Amino acid sequence: MAAVVARDIPPGSYVNLGIGQPTLVADHLPPGSGVVLHTENGMLNMGPAASGDDVDPDLTNAGKQPVTELPGASYFHHADSFAMMRGGHLDVCVLGAFQVSAGGDLANWHTGEPDAIPAVGGAMDLAIGAERVFVMMTLLAKDGTPKLVPDCTYPLTGVGCVDRVYTDLATFEITPDGVVVRETFGTSYDELAKRLAVPLLRG
Repeated sequence: MAAVVARDIPPGSYVNLGIGQPTLVADHLPPGSGVVLHTENGMLNMGPAASGDDVDPDLTNAGKQPVTELPGASYFHHADSFAMMRGGHLDVCVLGAFQVSAGGDLANWHTGEPDAIPAVGGAMDLAIGAERVFVMMTLLAKDGTPKLVPDCTYPLTGVGCVDRVYTDLATFEITPDGVVVRETFGTSYDELAKRLAVPLLRG
């Protein structure tokens, strides 16, 4: 999934990668893409994940994972980082999700369960501040229920904000006309249509 998302990010974009699976996108951006990665904790031009001797405890992404820096990287206050997010300066953000609705609503901070730990982070700011919102998630939850749904049943992070959904079985485009299947992985359009309650359009 990370490789597919990285492939679809336009060259030269300013991008924020959310905590969890989206952080893997950094490892698949091709050299020379000109994509500049931004983090909530105040880093611009973040590089791929760090390992071995490249690990610097002061260089982490928003998920506290060690990362590298690319030439020209800069650092700034947390408040300035959020001002960039809220000010419309990001071309793309890639977020995880518990649910995405057919209308592009996003639920990714709380399952609503009494014992669940809410973790909104900067997701609300990213969802409304980025020019385009890509979601990266498995299509089915652990119990087999779809996470792409007609309407979200979990508390919303943002309304009508998702542009594209990348899953392990297919990539979907959220459009004014409906949910379009852009490509599939190890399944077919007909199989997806049977498993999801969301009406699907062929891409």
